[in-house]
Amino acid sequence: MRSPAADPVCRLHRFASDTGLSAPPQQFTNPFCYAPHPLCLAAAREVQEWIGHEASLSASLAHEGKMFGVLVVRDGDGRLGFLAAFSGLLGGTNDLPYFVPPVFDLLRPGEWFRTEEAGISALNRRIADLEEAYSATGLAQRLASQSAQAEARIESLKQDIKRHKSERDLRRQHPLSPDEAEALVRQSQHEKAELRRVRQAEAEALAALASEADRYVQPLDAWKAERRRRSADLQDWLFRQFRFRNARGAAADLPALFEAADQGTPPAGAGECAAPKLLQYAYLHRLAPLCMAEFWWGAPRADGLRRPGRFYPACTGKCRPILGFMLQGLDVEPDPTAAPRPEHEGLQVVYEDQQIVVVEKPAGLLSVPGKDEADSVLTRLRRLRPEAEGPLLVHRLDMATSGLLLAAKDKATHRALQAQFEARTVGKRYSAWLSGPIASDEGSISLPIGPDWHHRPCQRVDLEQGKPALTHFHVERREAGLTLVSFFPQTGRTHQLRVHAASSLGLDAPIVGDALYGRPADRLYLHAASLAFVHPVTGQEVGIECEAAWARPDAEPPHCAR
Repeated sequence: MRSPAADPVCRLHRFASDTGLSAPPQQFTNPFCYAPHPLCLAAAREVQEWIGHEASLSASLAHEGKMFGVLVVRDGDGRLGFLAAFSGLLGGTNDLPYFVPPVFDLLRPGEWFRTEEAGISALNRRIADLEEAYSATGLAQRLASQSAQAEARIESLKQDIKRHKSERDLRRQHPLSPDEAEALVRQSQHEKAELRRVRQAEAEALAALASEADRYVQPLDAWKAERRRRSADLQDWLFRQFRFRNARGAAADLPALFEAADQGTPPAGAGECAAPKLLQYAYLHRLAPLCMAEFWWGAPRADGLRRPGRFYPACTGKCRPILGFMLQGLDVEPDPTAAPRPEHEGLQVVYEDQQIVVVEKPAGLLSVPGKDEADSVLTRLRRLRPEAEGPLLVHRLDMATSGLLLAAKDKATHRALQAQFEARTVGKRYSAWLSGPIASDEGSISLPIGPDWHHRPCQRVDLEQGKPALTHFHVERREAGLTLVSFFPQTGRTHQLRVHAASSLGLDAPIVGDALYGRPADRLYLHAASLAFVHPVTGQEVGIECEAAWARPDAEPPHCAR
């Protein structure tokens, strides 16, 4: 390993003032769910101030924001300091003196990656030029037209032959002279010969055009095959250059880490996020990691879920396999979202009759069994009502969300209730504490939602390909800088209320305790408080209320870092 002095550029920064600094935490940050430590907050402020003095970077970030990271460390002399990093490229480069360098510098002059990438780019230009020349000849269009005409002509002849055969079969049902019978045979033979002649003629015409087109198609196919091979080889080579360290001194490359995590081929950009860069530099320079945080700086992301100055967890799609390895050897905080399941085995039954049962789901309990978790509302319901038939649960709630869940005791009732959910005729109200003030007393949020593939299980506002999502809201009270709202979702998209609350295009105030879109707390303050539906048997409207204790008028607002 290198010592800090061996680095030609000093990337370790001392805090502007040691006065008043908090003591380091006892455990290292869980990068996927955390509240920023005061030392990280201080380091982030210094990074933001530094960027503010760099005019070109500030101008670039004003156009497109970027994720940054800070890692508080202790050096060999026991002194505190911090490292800073950015994800991907910043100002067209991946290495700026203030920030730690990339794990592998693919932009380094003379690097084989750049040479091979230039070769593939030249191949792309050759392919584009030849495709343009081929297009200019019109051969492709002529081939398609000729082929279509040949198929139509042959099909027409086949239909004629089929019709004439039927006519001959009818005539043969009556007495024929030898000459008439011979004439029918000759007609059949002639038509079959004509079909063979036309097929051969059309095939020869198409072959002539194809031969002319092959002067373009064959080299195009060969160059495209070469491009695929070289691109795959280059990507594989690149992934293998990213070798990561951990606190135990072990090292592994990207393909090995993603294979070990059973995640297949690494996605593009894996290893270029801020968190892996920070840890890699610390390990290589014998700096002890103490705590870490990542924040967005610059223009907000288009979907409003990344806002300047706000802290966010590491991405799961690119970083979880990497950080899972790099954190080995550190004493890492447990994931607060993986809190122990509620200990009681029972369920509070809120309403029940011969066909349906409504229970209150506690926060932290799955609605249905997960891959590695057998306990769930459904599991407990089956024990509670073993005589019930069918799938039982009519809808679901996120594990972190508490509140009313509707279940059916027979298949017919289940189908009827699900039809109401699909028709969006079920009335639903949720209570939620939001981590900020809301200007309007009521309103609607209409923002389409789709999956955020690199931050699974997160969703995001996707204005182009997202599914429509509509939420009405009403403010119940404002207190201590927080807002208690009632949500009335008109659609049922995954994480709909959480995304609509957190996005700056929505309410711009994450639900308190939302570790995915805001900051963790003792729980997610979201509760399914009310259901209204038509009873499938009686035809009467059923309305059920079960308010959370923390949402009642006399309840104190949550105590949380804001």
